[in-house]
Amino acid sequence: MIQKRIQLTLFIPSFQSETIEKIRAEFNPEQFRLIDAHVTLCREDELTDIGQVIRNIKNNPLESVTLNLGKTKRFSEEKGVLIPAVSRDDSFKQLRKNILSGIIADIRNHEAHITLMHPRNSTCTNEIFSQIEQFPIPKTIIFNEICLIEQEIGQKWKILERFQLK
Repeated sequence: MIQKRIQLTLFIPSFQSETIEKIRAEFNPEQFRLIDAHVTLCREDELTDIGQVIRNIKNNPLESVTLNLGKTKRFSEEKGVLIPAVSRDDSFKQLRKNILSGIIADIRNHEAHITLMHPRNSTCTNEIFSQIEQFPIPKTIIFNEICLIEQEIGQKWKILERFQLK
């Protein structure tokens, strides 16, 4: 039986992803192979009514999202590395609220971040983390597109549909 996962994702625009992708390719090649650098907008457990999600996206004028990025940090018993969003505005949370309207009454607080090393398939060391901290990470990223993506477990994620933000 083939298992599939779906998510809504904000892919980092190619003109801003070069440094991030270099880090991922060197220190987490398995995750690099599976999916491009991104911020997960909505996870599969939140997309219980994908038809309503798509209607919410298409029927509401959704604004682009600007994320200001903080310093890289370790997580998951220091195995993983991420770049947290430290935005002062609530555009990411508002986008999630608009998309999940009528589906989830109490939307969980999902902190925007970019995973550089996923603990499922990589392990960070102090030496690796010191190297990652030397890379020049963009300070701000503007996302103008939402992607509905799908993965057959263990395979590369595929884009099913793209939605433009204004």
